[in-house]
Amino acid sequence: MTTETFDKQFTLRNARDMSVTISERGAALVSWWAPDRYGKVADVLLGYPDAIAYRHNSVYFGAVIGRWANRIAHGRFELDGKPMQAAVNDRGHHLHGGDDGFHRARWQATASKQAVSLRLASPDGDAGFPGNVDVQVQYRLDDEGALSIEYEAVCDAPTPINLSAHPYFNLNGGTADVGDHMIQIDADNYMETDQGGIPVGVADVAGTPFDFRQPAAIGPRLGWPDAQIRLAGGFDHCYCLGDAAMGRAGPLREVARVYDPGSGRTLQVSTTEAGLQFYTGNYLDGVQGRAVRPYARHDGFCLEAHAYPDQLNGEHAAAVILRPGQVYRQTTVYRLAVQGA
Repeated sequence: MTTETFDKQFTLRNARDMSVTISERGAALVSWWAPDRYGKVADVLLGYPDAIAYRHNSVYFGAVIGRWANRIAHGRFELDGKPMQAAVNDRGHHLHGGDDGFHRARWQATASKQAVSLRLASPDGDAGFPGNVDVQVQYRLDDEGALSIEYEAVCDAPTPINLSAHPYFNLNGGTADVGDHMIQIDADNYMETDQGGIPVGVADVAGTPFDFRQPAAIGPRLGWPDAQIRLAGGFDHCYCLGDAAMGRAGPLREVARVYDPGSGRTLQVSTTEAGLQFYTGNYLDGVQGRAVRPYARHDGFCLEAHAYPDQLNGEHAAAVILRPGQVYRQTTVYRLAVQGA
């Protein structure tokens, strides 16, 4: 008879009545309690009803994603002229590190009042990727409502690295879907995809439902007669934030904002990354969350900062290869505030 050890969780608090809970399972953001314009506190993250469910986490609630966030076409790529095959788990393609990616691993955590740090050792051959990789992620919550996520990784052999966090937000605290949320994304271009979610080209957002350069409600855009929206069942597309070189470790800059008119909550997203995946929870139907009613499609949205999808098979593949002696670094900040506060 064996007894399973429960995964530890850690909570950060600030002076604005916010609390963020992080699990060592998947280094996942489990909850983020925050006040609205009336001072009423609610959880703005989607999540599972208990800690055990995070061991499977088929929809990646809150988790850190690796070694490769987003997709690799057919899981195939070349590394220094050698063909490689990563695990495939989504319509014949690699998605989010495979079924047993970082989102299901048990990380080693240490915590203080100011921060939670988590470490993971990914062995050579993990999901088909070469080399041993040591990863560290640190969460820090300040009194201005900014949750910073800082990533570092080192390796002993050349290997792709592309990390991201995958929180699902609903700024109304789950009282309705996210259709009335007003979103703004500072990007002139996005990546069109095929039916498997693999990029097929870069397109101008002008004149399309993907143009969020000025704030617009999410819900009406989901109903536009657009082939890309129909293909994905909503938004599941990468916005191009970076320059043509698409190098990592760009300057930290604000790239997106989301406002919920009902609660007054505003989410600001800043990142060093070249890509921002906007996803509207198109596959949430029937997923059991913390409420009695299972989640439905579009009950949450994600803004995932990372390199470009399938970048390993493009002209900028070298920018996402980590080599011995180098350190992968990334910073993404989610800041919650109340409009007018």
